[in-house]
Amino acid sequence: MSGHKVAIIQSSYIPWKGYFDIIHDVDEFVFLDDVQYTARDWRTRNRIKTANGTGWLTVPAGANRNRLICEVNLDEPSWQEKHWKTLCHSYSRAPYFRQYASFFEELYLGQNWTNLSHMNRSMTQRIAHELLGVHTTFTDSRSYSAQGAKLDRILDLLRLSGATSYLSGPMAANYLEPSRFEAMGIELQFKNYSGYPDYAQLYPPFEHTVSVVDLIFNTGPRAPEYIWGHRRGTA
Repeated sequence: MSGHKVAIIQSSYIPWKGYFDIIHDVDEFVFLDDVQYTARDWRTRNRIKTANGTGWLTVPAGANRNRLICEVNLDEPSWQEKHWKTLCHSYSRAPYFRQYASFFEELYLGQNWTNLSHMNRSMTQRIAHELLGVHTTFTDSRSYSAQGAKLDRILDLLRLSGATSYLSGPMAANYLEPSRFEAMGIELQFKNYSGYPDYAQLYPPFEHTVSVVDLIFNTGPRAPEYIWGHRRGTA
């Protein structure tokens, strides 16, 4: 019987390559968006390289913390054109900008995004499937009706999804309880983000922790080699 590896993470706005690395490494990726929204976090912003240094792209979603991530509505659509123009200005000289411009233009200008979670999940899934060639199954935590909070909720999601192993980000090692996973027969693994190779990036010095759009515009079809392919010595 084959195993079923699962990751459970909150959605993020145009995430960095490490987020997609976790997606690639699992059979099922669960978006955990029926949890508390935190303002000024990766849910609504990410970084890109610009001629003036690393800069932020931030989606205006308000500072109200009395919401779940999936309840955050986007009421002002003007940011979409602004973000697209910023990407054009920052990456128009990147080697693969023209090849992928229509894809990202459609993401930003093809519709008005009215819900943060829906937007993040849609953008992430399309980038993963259409640009990075990932075949992972995406699910929504709400579809499982899991019970409990924090770790109890994670464990219930794993039970309901039929997981045999759980891949977590490295920071979670500070609060996860390995004994509880062991008691359920679920192997607990932590992602290692070290070892990503540099690539030809605009505007030195090189920076790993920027949105995956930077990698895509600069390396094009070879982007997966700089996320997981290098482990096979292909980058």
